[in-house]
Amino acid sequence: MKIIQLNIWGGKLGQQIIDFLSREEPDFVCMQEVNDLKGRSGYKFFATLDEIKAGAGFAEAFMSASYSSRYMERALEYGNAVLSRFPAVDTKKIFTRGEYKRNFDITKDDGNIRTLQLVAVQTENGLLTILNHHGHHVPDTKAGNDETVRQMGLVADVIDGLEGAVIMCGDFNLKPDSQSLAVINDRLANLSVKNGLKSTYSQFGSVSGVCDYIFVNGSVKVRRFETSDALVSDHNALILEFDL
Repeated sequence: MKIIQLNIWGGKLGQQIIDFLSREEPDFVCMQEVNDLKGRSGYKFFATLDEIKAGAGFAEAFMSASYSSRYMERALEYGNAVLSRFPAVDTKKIFTRGEYKRNFDITKDDGNIRTLQLVAVQTENGLLTILNHHGHHVPDTKAGNDETVRQMGLVADVIDGLEGAVIMCGDFNLKPDSQSLAVINDRLANLSVKNGLKSTYSQFGSVSGVCDYIFVNGSVKVRRFETSDALVSDHNALILEFDL
């Protein structure tokens, strides 16, 4: 099986994202910075979750929205999403900071509303739990702070309660050796670190370094892990092929 991790940059490069996923044919995709707008966007400004799902031929799309706003007289939700070729047997949205905000206003509301998304699927080889997270953004640093330590503690508590195969993906907004990420590295294998990645940003990124990760537990057998150089976002896609 194959899973892809990608911060999609709001879907700005929508057709490139769709073409990339169509070529790679993953079983699952974990995405952050997703716009969920019912009806056509026209790809002029961004591709929506429904457009990416349909264009790449996925059966299921699970949204974990942090907030909603108005776009061309329609409700636009923003957050994380998982695409899957398998139906879910369980889904959860766990807020690690704040709560869902309707009518979000970037000029006065706190954009650091954060969720941990859980999608469990029953595969031919057993239960697989996928965790998807977009980490708290601390301005001008990926070292984290007391707040990111607290949030990663909440994520660790969820991991400790899981059984069977676990894969966690995300743009954590944390560098590999941060104190905040250490609590996750103690529980799961960090494939971005194990494979010596130097940066997970594309040429469109305004900074460099590693902040995107795929983690696995011992029930996941890694076959291949790599970074894609396809230009689909300001982040690079991470690709994991695995067995259960």
